[in-house]
Formats: sequence, structure tokens, C-alpha cells
Amino acid sequence: MPVKIVGPGDGKLGFLGSIGVRFIIDGKEAGDRFSLVEHPMSPHALAAPLHRHTREDEYSYVLRGRMGALLGDDVVIASPGDLVFKPRNQWHTFWNAGDEPASILEIISPAGFEKFFHELSDLGGAAVLHTSALAELCGRYGLDMAPESVEDLVRRFNLKFPGEPAPLGAPAEAR
Repeated sequence: MPVKIVGPGDGKLGFLGSIGVRFIIDGKEAGDRFSLVEHPMSPHALAAPLHRHTREDEYSYVLRGRMGALLGDDVVIASPGDLVFKPRNQWHTFWNAGDEPASILEIISPAGFEKFFHELSDLGGAAVLHTSALAELCGRYGLDMAPESVEDLVRRFNLKFPGEPAPLGAPAEAR
């Protein structure tokens, strides 16, 4: 693989309907071993309904703000520098747990699920997709999703869904 440097303003940007996505390293570039995306999140944005991946693990590294996550029955709050492991086959979701924008790096291993984010973003995000189209997309990527969980998650954790676009990465003075 050739040397690659990805700067803070590099990478394709998208919006998933509730949180943003910046594509940093696609699976093809990493021999399908992993992919890396950044998720900027507006204050109190719920990333997605409860869901579980059947093919990959996810690792969320908090860059700024606070990330809340429901992992099975456990609720965790992570701060900058914390890494949250979301293993395959575990029901989970995550959100911005603060009043300021948050941003996480998401490592997906093995690669492949980043293509779901590409497709979802190109289709306009989860908020505009018909339920059957979202179910078909989830099925192609081995993702089980529980859309009916949104109302309870929003109420339980004082969240917004869908969210609004949030700025990327570290504050400008740190770039």
C-alpha cells in the first residue's frame, strides 16, 4: 500500500440523517482489514436506533465532547481519549452526551461496513429513507436494526433524532 496522509480537511464528507461521517481510510486501502471514519455529532444527537453488527467490531475513540453508549444493558459515558469497544453481535447505540459538538473516530474491523455509510449518505440519510429501503440496506450489510427503539432512547437519554450536521474534528485552534 502506498503511503497516505489524511489531513483534518481531507476525506469525503456525508450526513447519515443524525450524525455526520468523514471517510478517512476505506477498507480497500487497508487490505480490507479495517476502515476508519470520523463521526461529528451535534449536541444530544442519537447516532442510530439500537442495532447490532453481525460481521464486524467497532471501536470508538473520542476526539472531543462526550459520547454516551448503550452496550447491551450497560450505559457508558466516554470523554476525549477514551476508547469504547462495541463487539459484533451486541445490541448497541451511541450519542453525543453533551451540550457541545462531539466527534469520534470509528475503527471498523474487518472493513466493509464503511460502504453502508457511503450508501446511506448518498441516499440522503436514515431520516428520509422509507422503512423498507432501510431494511434492505441493513440486510445487505448484516446489520440488525430496531427502529422502534428510537422513541425510548430519545426520552431516556434526552436526545434528538434525527440530528443536525456538526462541525468536524478538533477545534480549529488545535488543527
